Amino acid sequence: MGVTFNVYSDNEGAERIFPFDIIPRVLSSEDWAKLEKGLKQRIFALNQFLRDIYGEQKIIRDSVIPEELILSSKGFLKQCIGLRPPEDIWCHITGTDLVRDRDGEWYVLEDNLRCPSGVSYVLESRRVMKSTLPLVFNTMKIQPVEEYPSHLLETLLNLAPNHLPDPTVVLLTPGMYNSAYFEHSFLAQQMGVELVEGRDLVVADGYLQMRTTKGLKRVDVIYRRVDDEYIDPLVFRPDSLLGIPGLMEVYRNGRLGLANALGTGVADDKVIYAFVPAMIRYYLGEEPILSNVPTFLCWEPQQQSHVLANLDKLVVKSADESGGYGMLIGPHSTQAQRDDFAEKIKANPRKYIAQPTLALSRVPSLIGDQFEGCHVDLRPYILYGKEIYVNPGGLTRVALKKGSLVVNSSQGGGSKDTWVVCK
Repeated sequence: MGVTFNVYSDNEGAERIFPFDIIPRVLSSEDWAKLEKGLKQRIFALNQFLRDIYGEQKIIRDSVIPEELILSSKGFLKQCIGLRPPEDIWCHITGTDLVRDRDGEWYVLEDNLRCPSGVSYVLESRRVMKSTLPLVFNTMKIQPVEEYPSHLLETLLNLAPNHLPDPTVVLLTPGMYNSAYFEHSFLAQQMGVELVEGRDLVVADGYLQMRTTKGLKRVDVIYRRVDDEYIDPLVFRPDSLLGIPGLMEVYRNGRLGLANALGTGVADDKVIYAFVPAMIRYYLGEEPILSNVPTFLCWEPQQQSHVLANLDKLVVKSADESGGYGMLIGPHSTQAQRDDFAEKIKANPRKYIAQPTLALSRVPSLIGDQFEGCHVDLRPYILYGKEIYVNPGGLTRVALKKGSLVVNSSQGGGSKDTWVVCK
């Protein structure tokens, strides 16, 4: 069906078929109700955090999060201080990674607020399942996922400057060699909007304009799939060929909506992640509905000592990497690998966190011609427009290598259809 992904470090070719497991993952409506409520709480608190640190910085002044951690985060952009996105919403599209432990409890593994990918696999997986097993869908009450593109478009239109009768929305992609290019083109097609690259756009007469065969056309909202540092070479990386010179000025002047807002990457930082429960208590005055995985921060000397003494039992992660890169899975590592990570931690403690190795829940999967229990996680997709909407289910990623704990597609993982089943 052409559902593909790219692996930058792979020499076998630019695209691979995305692996799909035909056995669905089933969630009860009771399970889902708790997850949905917890995700809405978390996204609301993260949005308050982003609005605060680029504004009044109360959470720093009240010593809830050390200032040095925020200022040293790779995702914190000083250029965004003082920005006011439309309706003060920063994280319009979020993919939050969840895992279930042997105790049956759900834990948040990480937040993805910059350019979260994977929702196209959710929609295509459902299409495959409905065409393969139509009778099952006729007899069971499985919550639909197909409404996501219309909810996404509605979220984007909500960002358009006021008083525009027919705003123009575009999806900005880095191009065909990006690992998620299939998704970019898929979502643009599903929403009925133009798929553009930086070279298709230009700032003219104070507005962002799109080059068309009939001349320039004003653009009002961008769903960006380009990282912050590449989006405007006049403000961020001057060597970027992916962005649009002058875009930041148009954005600051309120003449353009951006999803997600620039600067949201600070909330993806795995060190900042450790403080999300504190954010929920601080901004909402509530206890977190969904727990974090217990996390050791290597920048704290006492916690660093514990991590270094227990590298064989812990999972060590780089604070600013994703996709399964920059990790040490202690129980499956060699002494040489642990020694290497110990030196990295001592040299740059701010860059690393450590977590216990969770006994990730397993679900039946078809490997070859037999069933195997494979480890899974779950990435629901949350849209923050006029209200917060959580698409039912999400992307279940499955480790298709026997015994593996790494579910990322770049590391040999695949996906399953996720069924939220009502009674």
